[in-house]
Amino acid sequence: MITPRPNGLIRVLGIDPGSVITGYGLIESDGARSFHLAHGHIRVKGDSFPERLGHIHSALSEVITQWQPQEVAIEQVFLSNNPMSALKLGQARGAAITAAVSRQLSVAEYAPRLVKKVVTGSGAADKHQVQAMVRALLQMPDVLQVDAADGLAIAICHAHSRVANAALAKNGLGITPRKRVRGRGLRR
Repeated sequence: MITPRPNGLIRVLGIDPGSVITGYGLIESDGARSFHLAHGHIRVKGDSFPERLGHIHSALSEVITQWQPQEVAIEQVFLSNNPMSALKLGQARGAAITAAVSRQLSVAEYAPRLVKKVVTGSGAADKHQVQAMVRALLQMPDVLQVDAADGLAIAICHAHSRVANAALAKNGLGITPRKRVRGRGLRR
């Protein structure tokens, strides 16, 4: 169990992984209120794809070292029509995840639709709606770069979800993951 900071807030790093641009956002939150600390995006550098993955890992490692988050949240891979793009995105996620777990940080994963629903109220929200709500929730005056806004949205989603999940667990109501059974659809 992560102990809150003396002010009762948990520091969360949200990561929007990408093989070209990886966005990140840092907040402190008590679950009801969130406060902006930092955000940015990493333009991936390197001649080969493995070098690019190494750049994602080292750049996020620097962010983690500088900001010392207590928890990390990352966006899950979404299904794509282009299998190669999905594969590269999955590898970028792996580089980001290893940057966190190599520092003994837990990593929570969220589906893109859930992040949009928590932040905007609609799982079908577009990028501009997410940017606008992130700015409003964090009381930020400036326009955000898209990937950085997504990183902040993922951090907000985690901060709000962790409180709801803790309340459910306290009352003995766990969330049972859904599993796909061959030929039978979804079951609990």
